[in-house]
Amino acid sequence: MTPRRDSFAAFTALWTAGFAIFMALTVSAQQADQTNLHPDVLSLGGSVTEIVVALGQQHRLSGRDTTSTYPPEVTALPDVGYLRALSPEGVLSVGPSLILSEEGAGPPQAIDVIRAADVRFVEVPEARSAEGILRKIEIVGDALGVPEKASDLAAEVKASLTKALADADRPTSERKRVLFVISTQGGKINASGSGTAADAIIRMAGGINAVTEYKDYKQITDEAVGLAAPDVILMMDRGGDHGAADDDLFAMPAIRLTPAAQTRSVVRMDGLLMLGFGPRTAVAVSQLNAALYPDGPDT
Repeated sequence: MTPRRDSFAAFTALWTAGFAIFMALTVSAQQADQTNLHPDVLSLGGSVTEIVVALGQQHRLSGRDTTSTYPPEVTALPDVGYLRALSPEGVLSVGPSLILSEEGAGPPQAIDVIRAADVRFVEVPEARSAEGILRKIEIVGDALGVPEKASDLAAEVKASLTKALADADRPTSERKRVLFVISTQGGKINASGSGTAADAIIRMAGGINAVTEYKDYKQITDEAVGLAAPDVILMMDRGGDHGAADDDLFAMPAIRLTPAAQTRSVVRMDGLLMLGFGPRTAVAVSQLNAALYPDGPDT
């Protein structure tokens, strides 16, 4: 081989090696940029935060609200306050460029101020059905710029929900009457009527909401509790005046003569899991169904 050819071959080898190193450094830099993205997403609402994490975007969160408690790791993030009692100062203090908020955040005056700031605000509609949950995933995925991941997550959630709902289904004649009690504070029963997350999860889990005479959550009279004749009392798993112990619950005049009191049937579940209507709702349906019907399907 001539000296000129030797030089050309050496140059080519050197250029190839240099280009390979350049590409490797470029890829490494891109990966570092993606890994070290400055967190600038604020999530308001427990189910929205769950969706962000399920999409693999937890590293982008700069803060969360008080209702965002799952997975436990998110509780290490700055807490900007309760979803329905926000302050503009608290929300903007975490420096978000994108706010993902469950429908119903407030108060309205605070949201008006937040929307007027130079921050993108995306509202995620409430859900009371499988279709609503899938829509929430789609909206969050689009807002975060990861629609493909959202599509994959939605497919997984849809499959798990379809199975859970099918397993929980049973004839109306076999369904138990369930009274969801949100609070027993001051000895008064505050219970769910129709059109609530509690109403929806009861029906999805194969039960019948014992109270449908009114919408939303309201204080109910002792007589009305007796007429509702619940087979099971359903409550969030929490302490304080809002969540009476079993003995205190079944000793309440409004409840002690109900079928639920006769069998001491009370089910307590994590509030976010049960009422959040997020990626884990299939788990909530299965758990509640198993608690309502511990012996399994009637034969």
